[in-house]
Amino acid sequence: MPELCLVSMPWQSLARPSLQVGVLTAACVRAGLPAPSSFHGDLAFAGHLLERSGGALTPAHYEEVAENGFVHALGDWIFTHTLHGNDFGIRQMAEYAKEWQVDLRIATRMREHAEEFVDIAVSKILDMNTDIVGFSSTFMQNVPSLAVARRIKRRSPRTLVLFGGGNCDGPMGAALHREFPFVDLVLSGEADENLPLLLRALDSGGLGEVPGLIWRQHGEQRINPPGRLVPPAAIGSPDYDAWFGEFDRSAVSEHLTPQLVLESSRGCWWGERHQCTFCGLNGTGMPYRSKPGPVFLGELEQAVTRHQVLDVVMVDNILDPRFTRTVLPAIAARDWDLNVHYEVKSNLTAAQIATLAAAGIHSVQPGIESLIDDVLRRMDKGVPAARNIRTLRDCHTEGLSVSWNWLYGFPGEQEPDLTTVLETLPALVHLPPPSGANRIQLHRFSPHFTNPELGFRDHRPARAYACVYDLPPERMADLVYAFDTPDQGLTDAQAEPLHGAIARWRDHHPASALTQSRQEDTILIIDRRAGFPAADHRIRRPEHLAVWRELQHGRSLPALTRATGVVADDWLAELREAGLVCVAGDRWLALPTGHLAGYHP
Repeated sequence: MPELCLVSMPWQSLARPSLQVGVLTAACVRAGLPAPSSFHGDLAFAGHLLERSGGALTPAHYEEVAENGFVHALGDWIFTHTLHGNDFGIRQMAEYAKEWQVDLRIATRMREHAEEFVDIAVSKILDMNTDIVGFSSTFMQNVPSLAVARRIKRRSPRTLVLFGGGNCDGPMGAALHREFPFVDLVLSGEADENLPLLLRALDSGGLGEVPGLIWRQHGEQRINPPGRLVPPAAIGSPDYDAWFGEFDRSAVSEHLTPQLVLESSRGCWWGERHQCTFCGLNGTGMPYRSKPGPVFLGELEQAVTRHQVLDVVMVDNILDPRFTRTVLPAIAARDWDLNVHYEVKSNLTAAQIATLAAAGIHSVQPGIESLIDDVLRRMDKGVPAARNIRTLRDCHTEGLSVSWNWLYGFPGEQEPDLTTVLETLPALVHLPPPSGANRIQLHRFSPHFTNPELGFRDHRPARAYACVYDLPPERMADLVYAFDTPDQGLTDAQAEPLHGAIARWRDHHPASALTQSRQEDTILIIDRRAGFPAADHRIRRPEHLAVWRELQHGRSLPALTRATGVVADDWLAELREAGLVCVAGDRWLALPTGHLAGYHP
């Protein structure tokens, strides 16, 4: 049986083990095969930078590239000369950075240490005396992985080089195998079941029977039919023992607190029915598969207990809504004091959000993306702007940290819609602001990419890739994930007021509060928001209390009247003038945070 080493190169987040390496390690053991060895290049490179720079290039600098470098391919660029040789990429990136105003100072300093690190990585991997080296590659891991793989092949031609991961999904896997002949094998798609099959096939022959395998026979590329998507019950728990041992020995451990990375599902239940038009995540693995609740609960308990870590990052693209009735209450009952991050859909009720908080889910990414109804329809989000604002309000009430980013650049979006919502934003200053506003990028597998009728008819590989791959655009077309395309929707000038409004929102949010509480037959609203006069408002009249209850949900004026029998147009106008409610589309929504007994929407 061939010995396997699994490799995760930068740019995996330093505080988090590679889920892919952990899952595949466990999959091999479950299949009765020896546990693979592993090389955690993220920890090794960050430690190398820290040492060689005399402490000037810190783990925080590494994380900045890991978190924000993808749009400009900075992580790949730092290593591209170690793949292509000489000074490849310097001139190209200098021109690109000047046009896009990209600060290259930190990346350039890191690049100076990449050559030595690649040689060190190759030596450490080969010292493990493995027969096959498997690289897990997603987003900016491609070039660092290819650089190490090429040198492994030069120094040890008999060692087999295998690639897998998100960068090998769909046509990208075949293109990577075609363009880089030192890559012997590519395993496309989910490898939980197929990697053990491949290892046995390498031992006994029969590569043509391994699903999803791309290989060569007599010098010709062979592409096997894809395998099945792993069913829920077969999605295993990762083995992180090696990573935690490496983390404890690493110099970066003095700078970071480790986190667990787990998954309770794969795919996207919303995307199966209405894939968000800009989203290319999941690729060929869109069908939603959620682990049985008791199975996931057992995995979570085992991981927390084994590694004594309470910070957990769930990599699910979307929370299974059934978990709010089953798994999350069970977690809350255990009183584990967890700090969990989950991606959720922004249609959760206040009661469901309270359930998240009780279970230790203190950080969420709700996929809000916009507060404009027309744009949300163009995204195929299935959630109106009022519901997004309500989610921000209810998450803030429960103390949840909310991460979101405002997207624009959708075909057909209109400047007047943005102008209208900009008038509303000052009243939201107490709610979690977006991290910024960005024009959407065209991504492979997204409806925008696959369906030109949605407006993006012309595209080419994103220009940043010319700084990292020594290939003409036509040969990069099947290799890369992001593409350039003529701008749609708002122009940059039209979007400028949005950038300014969000900057003000972020600046003033920490010192702003708008809260509500119930005191017998009175609701007290305390307003301490930047840009509004400090004021205390009291709602006492029974008909107004009834209307206020409905405003917690977000109602149209006809719906308010039907629900309460009250016509309160003048009072609603006063509330709007004071910024206590907002109007999104045709829905009126109360903005104060805080619990009101019996008023949960």
